[in-house]
Amino acid sequence: MPNDLPRITPANEREAAQAFAKPHAHVEAGDARLAYWRFGAGPDVVLIHGWPLHSATFRRIVPALARSFTLHLFDLPGVGHSVTRAAIGFETHADALRRAIDAIGLERFALLAHDSGGVVARLLAVDPRVRGLVLAGTEIPGHRPPLFEHYVRLAKLPGFFSILRATLRVGFLRRSALGFGGCFSDARYTDGEFGDWFVRPLLRSRAAGDGHFALLRALDFSFIDALADVHARTRAPVLCIWGSRDPFFPIAKARQMLAGFGGRAELAEIAGAKLFAHEDHPDAFAGHAVPFLAGCFATASTSATERAAIAVNEPGVRSRSRLPA
Repeated sequence: MPNDLPRITPANEREAAQAFAKPHAHVEAGDARLAYWRFGAGPDVVLIHGWPLHSATFRRIVPALARSFTLHLFDLPGVGHSVTRAAIGFETHADALRRAIDAIGLERFALLAHDSGGVVARLLAVDPRVRGLVLAGTEIPGHRPPLFEHYVRLAKLPGFFSILRATLRVGFLRRSALGFGGCFSDARYTDGEFGDWFVRPLLRSRAAGDGHFALLRALDFSFIDALADVHARTRAPVLCIWGSRDPFFPIAKARQMLAGFGGRAELAEIAGAKLFAHEDHPDAFAGHAVPFLAGCFATASTSATERAAIAVNEPGVRSRSRLPA
């Protein structure tokens, strides 16, 4: 494996989507071997996907973010192009990502995470190297989304995943609240490119969903509730980007969550968006994320060179990341 990879900056969404067909490299992370992509140049930002997704879910915001930052994306253990020998859960995911971040040598970085990836990100955010945290449509301590709670109970029953896959094969059910209806402003989004990346692979192969289903089986809402203690210990600034119509994690509850963080926390609302705002509202999402992340790095401890590069929105900063030989 080369010691360094070229910084790839996709010119558009089509190029970004094509780039996720094959990892740029794999990173050994304890019991996991994680698929890894890197785009752009500038201060380092680690993107963490949610459930039941993989890194390609960020394909529509990568071009905008890569103009100002070096983006590091990993498929979580057991999904996408990654494999693991460990039991799957939020803590093992966080441990694998922490090891991967160490392996590529990040000295300081921000985190951007969606959905269940936001749980993993919060476990990592207490690291003093973390300069900022962007959370989007993610679990809220003290809140139990009824549909998720129902799925978690059913996940422990034999044959559930066969039933779920059969449900997703039926178009109107796939687009309903039982499927992806609560994820997008227009549920027909599920049947387009998103379907090619995330839905049809689950329908073709049980193996494609094994890691996702294992995380669902392992989900413990008392663990989510305990994130309140993690919030209190988080000193990095936090931005929550939320869809105004998110049916799983209501924006009013997300707003209440802000007061629990140990540092500065704010919320940006995307009107009309639901759970997957970064997918069907990428311009609005990036419009909130980019200036916040830039501000996280534009501090007194950041070099003048980095501040200048951020200010003019140019990829003029060489990342400090590396890959193991």
